[in-house]
Amino acid sequence: MFSKNSYSQGEGNNWFFGQNAGITFNGGAPVSLVGGQLVTQEGCASISDSAGNLLFYTDGVKVWNRNHIQMPHGDSLMGNGSATQSAMIVPWPNVHGKYFIFTVDCFENNLTNGLRYTEVD
Repeated sequence: MFSKNSYSQGEGNNWFFGQNAGITFNGGAPVSLVGGQLVTQEGCASISDSAGNLLFYTDGVKVWNRNHIQMPHGDSLMGNGSATQSAMIVPWPNVHGKYFIFTVDCFENNLTNGLRYTEVD
C-alpha cells in the first residue's frame, strides 16, 4: 500500500448564512465564526482564496468583504434573499482575483430582475 498526502483547495472553507451565522472548515473540524453581517432565510454565497482565507460573501442583495464591511457599490446586486439560490460566486476564467456574482430575483417578484451579474475585483 502506498499513501500520498493530498491537499484540498480552500475556496469553500468559509460559509456565512442565516442570521449572522458563519462556519469555517479551515482546521478540519467545523468551527463557528462571528461577525458575519448576512441576515437571510434562504440564498447566500461566500468565497475564500485557495489557502482558505475569506474573501467576500453575499445574500444576492449586498456583498461584504473579509472584514464584514459592505463593499463599495455592494448594495444593489438585484438578487433577492428569498430566492432559494439568490447568488452564486464564480471566479473569472484565467484571471486571478476577479469574480462574477450571479444573482436572481425571487418567484414572488415575478423574477422582475431576472438573472444579473456583478463583477468583483
